[in-house]
Amino acid sequence: MKKAFTMMELVFVIVVIGILAMIAIPKFSATRDDAIVTKAKTTVASIRSALSSEVQRRILKGDYTPISNLGGTTGATNTPLFDFFDGDSNGNRVLDYPPKSCKSLSNKGCWMKTGAAEYTFYFPNSIGGSAVFEVKNNRFECKNPTSKQCRLLER
Repeated sequence: MKKAFTMMELVFVIVVIGILAMIAIPKFSATRDDAIVTKAKTTVASIRSALSSEVQRRILKGDYTPISNLGGTTGATNTPLFDFFDGDSNGNRVLDYPPKSCKSLSNKGCWMKTGAAEYTFYFPNSIGGSAVFEVKNNRFECKNPTSKQCRLLER
């Protein structure tokens, strides 16, 4: 007598695999968007830390001029952002490995410089919207701190 799987056993295994796939695939796409948001949170925290360090460095030198620019080109795509402090002749960088701006104006999950001292993060489609941050009074703050998008990046 041959040992083999019956047709019922094979169908049962295929159904179980199908159910697991239906559960797992949406979780993987949500995980990717969560990772993008976590990366943006980390970028905000790193910028704030670097900004604080630069302010302290300048104060120790007796320079009290406010920082109003963190690098990048307004409206430019696929160029480095957060790469330099304004008025810094020593070459101190905001981030050692600055992210690039969105590859195109329709991209999501990326940063763009949208004004002289404004930086916008465009959330992935599953979350939607954007959060606008500005450099003001030596701080990197969200313009609308009560918005859902700002709260996502600041908690």
